[in-house]
Amino acid sequence: MDNPAMPLVSWPALAAAHDHAPERRLPVLVGDAEVGSVAREHLPALAAFAEALTVADDAVRLVRPAALTHINEALRRDGLIIGWRDETYALVDPATLRRLGRLERAASRFWGTLTFGAHCNGYVADASGRPTHLWIARRSLTKATDPGKLDNLIGGGVPHDQTPLEALLREAWEEAGLRTSQLAVLRPGRMVRLYRDIPEGLQHEWLYVYDLALAADAQPRNQDGEVAELRLLPVAEALALAASDEMTVDASLVTLDFALRHHLLHDVDATGVLLEPRAWPPDG
Repeated sequence: MDNPAMPLVSWPALAAAHDHAPERRLPVLVGDAEVGSVAREHLPALAAFAEALTVADDAVRLVRPAALTHINEALRRDGLIIGWRDETYALVDPATLRRLGRLERAASRFWGTLTFGAHCNGYVADASGRPTHLWIARRSLTKATDPGKLDNLIGGGVPHDQTPLEALLREAWEEAGLRTSQLAVLRPGRMVRLYRDIPEGLQHEWLYVYDLALAADAQPRNQDGEVAELRLLPVAEALALAASDEMTVDASLVTLDFALRHHLLHDVDATGVLLEPRAWPPDG
């Protein structure tokens, strides 16, 4: 990881990105659109909602998408949906990116629906523009997901009424205390595609990646209590941590995208995981 760019044999998060056992889940359809999937072990719990959906051997068919609010609240009471956020995500057809409704953010993993996120690599560069240091966050121990894990400087989900950039600008203040004037040099990267089994269900997510060059004397400070610490680390040290299991899978892949685009690493095959970003809004 020294200059010049060095090859890296293994980046474990690449395998984790698509670690999925499809036989454990049943597709969920809205009309002809396959919008997600449900764990087979949870199918009995759906029998109580026959007025809104049907369960067959081949699929769960959601007849009334608007009923998801009622269904999800009941599943929450039964402990099948955890980490309730009171935040609304779009219900999207992954094939066409057409919006078909909305659902509670925490319910998206239960239903395996496509979600969107935005992450930012904060870095310091030398006079030639080559990155020398990366800002790395540590998640609060009280976070519902991945408590205490290392993370990117900024990152968060994209609600139904925001774009990835709008979501990132909001998170920039909450997570790092960065003002709009400091974000003028924000630059887009690629997109991370995740399709993996997690304890909450299925994470089917597209993460829009951004880079932010910061002054060497910049001092990001968390504002919302969801970050335990922020550290500015030499690139080699930051990449070593990102390649370990100390960092979240999401953040590890966002960091990998940064390293490859800035020629800090090479010989890493990220086919199918790091993609050119789709244009926004995702709607047909």
